[in-house]
Parts: sequence; structure tokens; C-alpha cells
Amino acid sequence: MKKFFVTGLLLFGALNVIGQAKEQIKFTAKIANRNSDSLVIRGGGEFRKIIKIGENGLFESTFEAPRGFYNFSDGVESSSLFLNPNSEVNLTIDAKQFDETIAYKGKGVNESNFLAKYLLENEKFQEEAFKKEKPEFAKLLEEKTKGDKEKLNKGDFDPIFKTAIEASFDQFSQYATNQYDRSAQMKKLDGNPSPEFDYENYKGGKTKLSDLKGKYVYIDLWATWCGPCRQEIPYLQKIEEKYHGKNIEFVSISIDNAKDNEKWKNFVASKNLGGVQLFADKDWGSDFVVKYGVTGIPRFILIDPRGNIVSSDAPRPSSPELQTQLDTLLK
Repeated sequence: MKKFFVTGLLLFGALNVIGQAKEQIKFTAKIANRNSDSLVIRGGGEFRKIIKIGENGLFESTFEAPRGFYNFSDGVESSSLFLNPNSEVNLTIDAKQFDETIAYKGKGVNESNFLAKYLLENEKFQEEAFKKEKPEFAKLLEEKTKGDKEKLNKGDFDPIFKTAIEASFDQFSQYATNQYDRSAQMKKLDGNPSPEFDYENYKGGKTKLSDLKGKYVYIDLWATWCGPCRQEIPYLQKIEEKYHGKNIEFVSISIDNAKDNEKWKNFVASKNLGGVQLFADKDWGSDFVVKYGVTGIPRFILIDPRGNIVSSDAPRPSSPELQTQLDTLLK
């Protein structure tokens, strides 16, 4: 499932711990095709719980945590859950279809199951409704909001959870409308010459977009501090490997702050990042970034051998859509 820049608990503004008193939580997770031997649960403030996989293949732990919203990650994928006092959470996932297979059983898991389905439906809505004309998009969004409220009111949920989720409906509606308008504006760039860049190359010197003419160019706008950006790296490395020797260059442009230039270099070296690694001159204010209207990262851009924009908002490396598009262009 494609990951959008604003998902999960970002819909609520931030990780939000509702209660103050800490309660015992019994947590067990079984992850097929796991990406890591550790599962990390993060909450508001400095809450962070690392659960190592046991010899039985399960992630098991009993810990204290206040009631509230949390994020969990297996190192590559992440999602959200809600922990109730004295919960007994049994989570199952297939990491190859992470969002689509999240399921909770046990005590106090109604909220987490609702949350998992709600976030998945939000992503599916964006993928499908963004292809519609504006009047139909608006109608679908109105119907979705109405349906979400009905599902919430029918369920047996913690009152504070219901209040937070209901508030997120309006937040998502506003976010989806803004993203639809931005996407429509970006599509107007497709087919036109791309803005130029001339940035510091990790290997030395500087690299211009015009230096790469004659090849397709797939650009990743990212930063070392961006979690969703880092989650795309393993997928990008697999894409680079698959299309090695083809008529395409993979270019990663960091928009880290200038003071973090060494941090960027160390990250590139430690992660053994491939492709063309560049560092933008003015982070978010860089001309290339501004002219593409970038408001969130990661952002991916595809340019043809003549320097024209194929897609100003291209599919992510983790999306099967990207390989389908590249297979068509590079055959």
C-alpha cells in the first residue's frame, strides 16, 4: 500500500498520550515475512518500547503505558494503535501486505482494529478518489466522512478515543482536499521542461540535471530526519538493482539543513546508498524544490531523456505502480 506523507497519528496532530496513570499492557505480535527482529512502540513524550523477537518467533512483552495513541514499527513499515488500561493485545501481520493484514485480538483492542481499518481506507480513498474530477471527488469525500462517523457511533469505543477520531475526520477531509488540489496543480507540470538543479555531489563536485540528459531520471527528495523517507530506502535500492544498466539514473536530493551536511555524508556512507547522491543548496528554499511546489517528503519525480517531466509526483519505490511505469518506459 502506498504511504502518503500525512498518515497514521499525524492525522491527530501528534502522538497523543491521553491518560496519565500507567497501566499494565500485555503485548504479543506475530509478523510473517518480518523486516526486523525488533518491534518498536513509540508514544507521546519519550515513550519508547523495543520488543525483541523470541525463540518462538513472537514479539512478546508486558510493560506499563498510559492510555492513548501509539505508533509501532518493524523497521521498514509502521502503523498506529490505541492502548487501553490493562489491555491484552495480540497483533498479527504479514509484512508483505503490512497495512492490509493488520489484525488485533484480545482484550481492549476494538479501538486499534477501528484505527487500522480507518487508516487503510484513508489511503485507498486517496489512491482512488484522486483520479476523479473535482465534483465527483467532493461527493466521494462527503460520503466517506458520513460513513466514517456512522461506523464510529455504532462501535463500542473509549469515549476519549471517539472524540479524538471524530476530530480527525475533519482533519482528513481538509487534508485530502488540499492534497487533491495540489495534485491537480502538479499534473499541469507534466510534459513541460523540468526546472534545473546544480547541487553538491557526495562523490565530489556538483551535478546538474542537464548533465543527465539522454537518460530517464528518477528523483527522490528526502532528508536524513524523515522517517517515511528512510522507510523507502530499501525499496529504492531494490529498484536501482533491478534497473541497473538500463537507460535511467536514480538521483537522491537531500534537503537537510546546511548545518547537517556532514550528517548527510555520514548517512550516505553508513547506509551504502547508491545512485547519484546530491545535497540541495537551500533545503526547503532550494529553487528546484520550490518550483515543484514540494510541501512534504519523500517526494518522487520522473523526468524523460529530453529533460521533460513525465510525472511531477511519481509513484514511490514501495509502490508496484513504479515498476509498471518503468517497465513500459525502458522496454
